[in-house]
Amino acid sequence: MRSIGGLLSETPPVTTGREAARGAARHELSKPAYHQNDPGLVRRAMNRFWDWIGSLFEHASGATPGGTAGLVAVAVLVVLVIAALWWRLGTPRRSATSAGHLFDDRVRSAADHRTAAEALAADSRWSEAVQERMRAVVRSLEERTLLDPRPGRTADEAAAEAAVSLPSHAAALHAAARTFDDVTYGARPADATMYATLRTLDQALSRTKPLLTGPTR
Repeated sequence: MRSIGGLLSETPPVTTGREAARGAARHELSKPAYHQNDPGLVRRAMNRFWDWIGSLFEHASGATPGGTAGLVAVAVLVVLVIAALWWRLGTPRRSATSAGHLFDDRVRSAADHRTAAEALAADSRWSEAVQERMRAVVRSLEERTLLDPRPGRTADEAAAEAAVSLPSHAAALHAAARTFDDVTYGARPADATMYATLRTLDQALSRTKPLLTGPTR
């Protein structure tokens, strides 16, 4: 109130714009005193994650016939299908690749590998017999100095290197390497025919005279 010429006059109230009021409120609420009990960053992230999961579940149950009960039935069916596939196919294994090493850390002669292969074949353990026979093939080539002994060599590498001095057996060597990889890394079961093919190759290589190219380096 103020006096003008002896008369009282009301002072108009001070008004604040809507945007200014919002800005003032935000500024006030940003003070640390208002956030002492707020959850931490990790807690807030987890809360958002679970909110998202809940929302996703809610939408899925709404879109599934039977609502939540229908969604649970579908989930149970999926689990049963996965379990059946796991039981039927076994534990997933690495796909066929030639990245694995041919030999382990034990150093054995070609004769040792052949003896082991024959013993495994006698027990119809064809996959292991094929592996040992392929090792016998490569070790024999190393013993004849047609291949340089090299740790970490793969079956494919051995076949490619041996084909240089044994070109007439190049195709058979590459086929043997693929068989070894399929059995060892691709979980393909071997059989008597596959083993017999490798044994025949091993015997044929031992009788073949190499080209005079010297050892592969």
